Amino acid sequence: MKDLKLRLIVMNFLEFAVWGSYLVCIGQFLGKVGWGDYIAWFYISQGVVSIFMPAIMGAIADKFIQPQRLLGLSHLMAAAAMLVAAWFGYQATLQYDAISEMQPLSIWTIFVPYCISIAFFMPTIALANTVAFDLLKRNGYDTVKDFPPIRVFGTVGFIAAMWFVNFIHCGLDQAAQFTYMQLIICGAIGLLLGLYAFTLPQCPLHQNEAAEDDSFVKRLGLDAFVLFKDKKMALFFIFSMLLGVSLQITNGYATSYINSFAAFSESWFAQNPTLLVSISQICEALCILLIPFCMKKFGIKKVMLMAMFAWFLRFGFFGIGTTETVGGIICLFLSCIVYGVAFDFFNVSGALFVEKEAPISMRGSAQGLFMLMTNGIGASVGTWIAGKIVMHYCSWQGGYLVARPDVAGGWFATWGIFALYALVVCIMFAILFKYKHQPEESK
Repeated sequence: MKDLKLRLIVMNFLEFAVWGSYLVCIGQFLGKVGWGDYIAWFYISQGVVSIFMPAIMGAIADKFIQPQRLLGLSHLMAAAAMLVAAWFGYQATLQYDAISEMQPLSIWTIFVPYCISIAFFMPTIALANTVAFDLLKRNGYDTVKDFPPIRVFGTVGFIAAMWFVNFIHCGLDQAAQFTYMQLIICGAIGLLLGLYAFTLPQCPLHQNEAAEDDSFVKRLGLDAFVLFKDKKMALFFIFSMLLGVSLQITNGYATSYINSFAAFSESWFAQNPTLLVSISQICEALCILLIPFCMKKFGIKKVMLMAMFAWFLRFGFFGIGTTETVGGIICLFLSCIVYGVAFDFFNVSGALFVEKEAPISMRGSAQGLFMLMTNGIGASVGTWIAGKIVMHYCSWQGGYLVARPDVAGGWFATWGIFALYALVVCIMFAILFKYKHQPEESK
């Protein structure tokens, strides 16, 4: 099929546009309608469903429903639930009392449909990869060569959605990034992709190819816990979890922090926080190109150390950044730039380490365990802790998350704690994790 690559590019673009429309800015909306204290739970729920939903959907796609159809059904279900959440977001906007900063509507009205939506959305990331790999292989393409240029359009879609919600007002006084409209946009894109998925070429089921070890336990990566008997692997997974703590912190609070400066100034950057944070995703896409060179030159351990130190810089630059001075704006830009190294170098090098060190019979399970420790346990615990820290030093006032007058430190102390944590993890990893780089093995 001559247009297969183009069709897969469209699929990946829409897949991540769904995510980019709300992931980094939903906290801003929640804060504007009196639900700011619950931001962490919206990100924790994402980590929790990531532990088991991809495994469930993966098993269904293998044995019962063709992957492209399950992709479509999942997006339709996720979109419908998100539109329900948007309806209650609209009701919350109408009922919020800005003077008393009270919200009479229960947080559960929006949180429950939101959780249902992400429970169906999170597995679609893996399903989209399954569809792409299957169609490319069956049409004679090399997945190693042809998939990355297709996948990069997913990041482009994520960025495009961020820019869209940053600027579009949809008839409201504020841009979509501050209102329930971001959820409507998410739902609309999800409906479009859900219908589009049914037009993709068919991917056959593999129920006859399923082996005994292709169990639900294996898909979760739980059988790979036996690898903890190996000290090197045990340390790797423990540090993966510790670093996973950092993964969702800036997604949850970066835009609220930048927007907080709008409480006392009219800085353009403070008014467009989602656009500023999108630089992180741009650099993420570019940093992927550096990984092969760095892996060959420095080896896995040093590349992971680069990622850990980059998380320290990510939080540190945020701590001293501000939209009020040129130097402060530069620091915010630097924080977004190093995010590419922090995120990509850790995830890619970690996956490569697992691929290289885990037994052949257990590589799939080991990759599942890696994801469980980082995006599941690590990210969920980290977001919960981050929420406690942020709400200790800051509070919502007039729709902005600003430093509490009764607690010293404010945002500077908040980002400082996150930065110090990342630095401690980096130093401990450098000391405790023993791994010698063999240049010839990287070729």
